[in-house]
Amino acid sequence: MINQRLKDLNLLLLYLSGWEEESQKHPGEMIFRAWRGYLFEVLHELEEEGLVYQHHQMNTIILTNKGICRAKVLNKKIFKE
Repeated sequence: MINQRLKDLNLLLLYLSGWEEESQKHPGEMIFRAWRGYLFEVLHELEEEGLVYQHHQMNTIILTNKGICRAKVLNKKIFKE
């Protein structure tokens, strides 16, 4: 099992380096994407917790609403914005 701080840091980095774009599957729906350049073990655990969604044939992941909310909380906690 991956350390919670490592998962939190990776989630925050995904959020801070990500971008919002229109879903190709559901036009009109906005999704938040980030590059998958992180430890796969961490990404798998974040996916199991419902914080991200991985399509294994793509180089990007999608942050879920739950993941975005958690990342925003971490961002405020760490940077005290």
